[in-house]
Amino acid sequence: WNYLRVVMYNRRNKMNPLWNDLVVAGFSSGGDPFLGYVDKIGTTYEDTFIATGFGSYLALPLMREKYRPDLEEGEARALLEDCMRVLFYRDCRALNKIQIAKVTKEDGVLISDPYEIETDWSSAGFMTPKGELDGDGGW
Repeated sequence: WNYLRVVMYNRRNKMNPLWNDLVVAGFSSGGDPFLGYVDKIGTTYEDTFIATGFGSYLALPLMREKYRPDLEEGEARALLEDCMRVLFYRDCRALNKIQIAKVTKEDGVLISDPYEIETDWSSAGFMTPKGELDGDGGW
């Protein structure tokens, strides 16, 4: 955690930053759950939930609204899938294939196989060409 902060900060000072945002999950030396964030300029913080990139604008508000400390694993997975679905619908270059990681004391790190989240493009706006014109709706 601190090593990553130093690396990112030093690269920033050399005017050659690594253009990454890093999420670090695990357990502290005291055995408490840890979730931290390091950005490309070496800024760090810890929080209950973290998102990077476009997710920090759209997914974090959803997680803040629906998160509670006693979430079951299935509820947490459903919340993450809802967040990813919202992000998928709003990014024209995204794929609906995701992976979810889970960190526990007993099992360590478990990363799911890639899977597709359900999406629905049957909205009338997607089914009818723009302007009710023949063709693809372009100019």
